[in-house]
Amino acid sequence: MLRKKSSTVPFGYGVSHENPKFLEEIPEQLEVLNEMKTLVTDKVLSLREASTWIEHKTGRYLSHVGLKKIIDNEHNERLGG
Repeated sequence: MLRKKSSTVPFGYGVSHENPKFLEEIPEQLEVLNEMKTLVTDKVLSLREASTWIEHKTGRYLSHVGLKKIIDNEHNERLGG
């Protein structure tokens, strides 16, 4: 579980039922997100296409800009930035 830091709940997480100050992972959403991140970085899908697929598969909206931010943040973390 992660501690809730703002009112925005990150994609792949939901507010914990036991303690609303914490977030719980939603494995199905994270699995789809990881699959789409790979397809975008491998240039199989565009950000917009991947965003549409994410909403279709999970029922939860994630904009193409939000998806880009997630991918960029992950890339920067790997680079140590």
